[in-house]
Amino acid sequence: MQLCRAGTLALFEDIDRTTFSQQPHPEFSPIGWHLGHIGYAEALWLLEHCAKSQLPPLTKEGKSIPYRRLLAADGLPKHERVNLPSLSEICVYLDTVRKEVFDYLEIAPLDEQERLWRFLIQHESQHSEIIFFLLQLQRWSSVNLQSLKTQFSETQQITDNGQLTETIEIPAGEFEMGNDTIDALDNERPCHRVYLDTYQIDRYPVTCGQYRLFMEAGGYQNSQWWTPAGWEWLQANQFTQPLYWREDSAWDDRPVCGVSWYEADAFARFVGKRLPTEAEWEKAASWDAAANRRRTYPWGEEKPNAHLCNHDWIKQKQQPNSPIQNPATPVNAYPAGQSAYGLYDTLGNVWEWTSTWFDGYEGFEYYPYRGYSQAYFDRQHRVLKGGSWATRPWALRCSFRNWYLPGVRQILAGFRCAIGRV
Repeated sequence: MQLCRAGTLALFEDIDRTTFSQQPHPEFSPIGWHLGHIGYAEALWLLEHCAKSQLPPLTKEGKSIPYRRLLAADGLPKHERVNLPSLSEICVYLDTVRKEVFDYLEIAPLDEQERLWRFLIQHESQHSEIIFFLLQLQRWSSVNLQSLKTQFSETQQITDNGQLTETIEIPAGEFEMGNDTIDALDNERPCHRVYLDTYQIDRYPVTCGQYRLFMEAGGYQNSQWWTPAGWEWLQANQFTQPLYWREDSAWDDRPVCGVSWYEADAFARFVGKRLPTEAEWEKAASWDAAANRRRTYPWGEEKPNAHLCNHDWIKQKQQPNSPIQNPATPVNAYPAGQSAYGLYDTLGNVWEWTSTWFDGYEGFEYYPYRGYSQAYFDRQHRVLKGGSWATRPWALRCSFRNWYLPGVRQILAGFRCAIGRV
């Protein structure tokens, strides 16, 4: 918990009041709200629900304020969450909550509560990533992209972009999908067997170099590649490139990022492929056919580290003064992180859109509250898999499920393609 919190607070170094409190996009809350919400959730579940104690007060300019209405996920609308206490006041609130939580930890029945404590670490990790990509969104919009040169000097440059179109055949058969471990969130449970026919899936995520071909061929101007809903979305927004686009060939071997589901789907149609289902993605990333077992991570059971995948702001920490904080790595930069089937970059670098609507597995039981996952089982949200370069290690595993509306492009999302009948 301390390691997770230290990483969260590091994001707020040198943050000014405007950045802390403003709403950077209509679909997201201010970053300061996310920080306060982390403390509120910890107090709600560990102090109020478990310890049966009163929640610590949240103050603004020396006066107590109604923290439930301000910081609860179902409290104020997102656009009304800008009237926040200062960073220092929220940090005092977090410290007060954490002190009481650690006092309770001395007597807490951890055998009964371990799943809840692990949930809260992952909850903070998820909000920490949201904070990071909202900062990314604000910083990206404040610089002249055309005048910036690449800030990275990777040794693994891909000169033949064609090699990144390679597909891998995944044989027909059953595999084990989901996760029943103590870390698994409610939407990952229960573990179950799924049969899939033979299909093919790209070894690598789609790169900027590949996506440029779609742009140059008029992909954003040709309705034939878009679903009716996607074309309507495009006409309403008039986008002509991904959100975090760099017009720089040095980025050709990096995964394209900042694309909506509609854009990902249109590109897949353009190249004669489709987006993989969630089950196809998870089998290709996690299943070890030779051992007839699933892996927690593509490479096995070793915890994520800097040699296996790009995550936890690794490149950002190495280059803290980069004006554009988008430390994506070449899609073939982590050979040690391959899956048993040979897929690269399935964990970290960019989240990957799938064609699957977010829903519960058969036998789903919500935890710790109905609104965490079940409220989004509405056939309006698509599943993303894999994590990004900003994902904390506690939220990285092949079974982890993210979900967003198909028109969202502010997140650190890309995709890979598949071939075969669904």
